Amino acid sequence: MIALHSDCLLFQLASGESVPCSAEMISVEVIGNDHWLEPDLLRHAAASVFHYFKQELARETVTVGEFSVALEKVLRHLGLTLCAGEAQNPDASVIEADLRQFAHEAAGSLELFFYPRLRQELRTQLRLAPRVLRFRGLRGCVKQLAGARRWSGRCDQLQAQIVAFIRHCLSAETEPPKCALVVE
Repeated sequence: MIALHSDCLLFQLASGESVPCSAEMISVEVIGNDHWLEPDLLRHAAASVFHYFKQELARETVTVGEFSVALEKVLRHLGLTLCAGEAQNPDASVIEADLRQFAHEAAGSLELFFYPRLRQELRTQLRLAPRVLRFRGLRGCVKQLAGARRWSGRCDQLQAQIVAFIRHCLSAETEPPKCALVVE
């Protein structure tokens, strides 16, 4: 396997293909005539979102949807109104997220950063309007958060808490989601 350059992220496309990109390689298209954006503003905003995923979240892979939603948020804070959610692929039927990755990102802080990150991911994925939203890696996530090498009663309790939290977050959304939820 070829190592990914330190200045690159893998962008997962809707087709399932992954494309390595650096911050300089990112090209952003803005559709519509409502706003006149300076190319430098857009380039710097995209570079800051790239830095956020690469450096602050220490991620090597990001979906185009995640990146566009984060870029939309940055541009909104700058006073612009764009909607990345409408530009997404309407055929995105199944969206997956790995709970083990969230547990790894929260390493050392146990559950303190895990639950807010999980809620953020759930909201981000729901904006893409999938038919099925699948969270995988529950068992590994629980063992990592519990610091357990073997499954225990504490793991059972933590597993039930995570599933209940996901259900609660899903039911707390302002618009009831029209998708199936799978946690495995």
